[in-house]
Amino acid sequence: MSIGKGSIEEERKIFMKNLSEITFRNDFVENFPGDDTGSTQPRQTPGMFYSKALPTPVNKVALLAWSDELAEELELSKPASQKEIDILGGNEVTPSMYPYAACYAGHQFGNWAGQLGDGRAITLGELVTSKGQKWELQLKGAGSTAYSRMADGRAVLRSSVREYLMSEAIHHLRIPTTRALSLVSTGEPVLRDMFYDGHPAYEPGAIVMRVAPSFLRFGNFEIFAARGELDNLRKLVDWTIEKYYPHLQGQDRVISWYKEMVDRTARLMVEWMRVGFVHGVMNTDNMSILGLTIDYGPYSFVDNYDPSFTPNTTDLPGRRYAFARQAAVAKWNLGCLGGAILPLLSGEEELIKVVDSYDDVYWTAFYSMMGNKIGLDGVRPDDISLITELEKMMATVQPDMTIFYQLLSHLPAETKNKEEVLQHFGESFYQKLSQIQSDLIFNWIQRYRERKKTNTISPEESVKRMQENNPRFILRNYLLHQAIEDLEKGDDSLFVKLQQAMKEPYSAKHDEFFQKRPSWASQKAGCSMLSCSS
Repeated sequence: MSIGKGSIEEERKIFMKNLSEITFRNDFVENFPGDDTGSTQPRQTPGMFYSKALPTPVNKVALLAWSDELAEELELSKPASQKEIDILGGNEVTPSMYPYAACYAGHQFGNWAGQLGDGRAITLGELVTSKGQKWELQLKGAGSTAYSRMADGRAVLRSSVREYLMSEAIHHLRIPTTRALSLVSTGEPVLRDMFYDGHPAYEPGAIVMRVAPSFLRFGNFEIFAARGELDNLRKLVDWTIEKYYPHLQGQDRVISWYKEMVDRTARLMVEWMRVGFVHGVMNTDNMSILGLTIDYGPYSFVDNYDPSFTPNTTDLPGRRYAFARQAAVAKWNLGCLGGAILPLLSGEEELIKVVDSYDDVYWTAFYSMMGNKIGLDGVRPDDISLITELEKMMATVQPDMTIFYQLLSHLPAETKNKEEVLQHFGESFYQKLSQIQSDLIFNWIQRYRERKKTNTISPEESVKRMQENNPRFILRNYLLHQAIEDLEKGDDSLFVKLQQAMKEPYSAKHDEFFQKRPSWASQKAGCSMLSCSS
């Protein structure tokens, strides 16, 4: 007996609920000690895993965006009443919720920062679907917590739009990430100094509801190691493994868990490199314990291929978190996590061995990824130099990364002269090429064509691999900036278009956005560089 599409749809609707109807679980707060006072006075909280933090009500919560795809996965109905919308803005807290802010520490820009914690994020509870999937729901920008320090715990429309859109865009690019369910406005202005240059201004307030199996970070473990609270450290590690890595068993499960963290993080970095994503602020408190992309602040996609590009003004002049340095930084951050859990291991020799395995995992995955990007049947030993030359050529010519790979997938098979090759890729160039740059790209194309002739897969399969691994649409910063400016004026047309385009990044359906960054966006604030407040 076959089940029709209508039957499946009806069965799905049975499990759909409103947020107010969910009975939330609160496993984290029920398993660990926390500060239950609810005080938002900034303070150190030794021995505590979290502090209770009720959202601070706002003037008026208005729904700006809702992810239907994520809602369906969560079995949630779109809010149809103001009461339901109020939950998304923190004005309504249901009886089964226990709002809290997590306590964690971190290394920021390579330096130990001590206690940090959720300064503007409040976790409401844990939702469990009919299929047994567990999701934490968290509000970002819902008011101050014990870890807000001297800040207000609020978020502005600018940063909230960026987080909402990019969380979902990265998901549709098939990259592990936290998600975003909703975006609401608060009806209240928020004072922000966008570039920390002494020119604060009021901006519209907004709140994002973030969703993930867990928001645990490397810093959640660092805080207990730094404070010498080894019992708490062991409890958190054991709980994390049991809850999120239940397949790991035996006496050596801590080191096995760490090895899986190394593998997941290395592969995440490869995925970022595949699409040209630059996180911008890879502090250890912004590294997910599940290997997810987490905390969207001053991020950007690469436009012109510049390995030293960083979108974060706070990262200048050192460029610690530049595009080409992300893999190395991730390894350094894993070393910090390893140092935190070292007291739970018998010695450091095995830990060092696991950290050192990062390079093999990363480079193996990286070359495989690059082989797919350029349509090879696999990566042979000689292909390593071909890929290395490609990267050197790209860094010298600096074409638009996204457009270049799209044009490469449509490269004619026949050998053409240099002028025809340069004309084919002309749409990706940001400036007139020098003789050296022209020679570099032509010579690489000639070598690439010779390699493609030895492919054991068909030309059609080769193109298919390239199209599946090279996005045609990316959320460029200038598009985000335009959408934000329009929203502030009451025009959501571009915002709506971007929401549709980001769901089909490998499609040509949204080619109105298939163009280089315009020259005006190179220097405009919010388009080329952003700060950590972004």
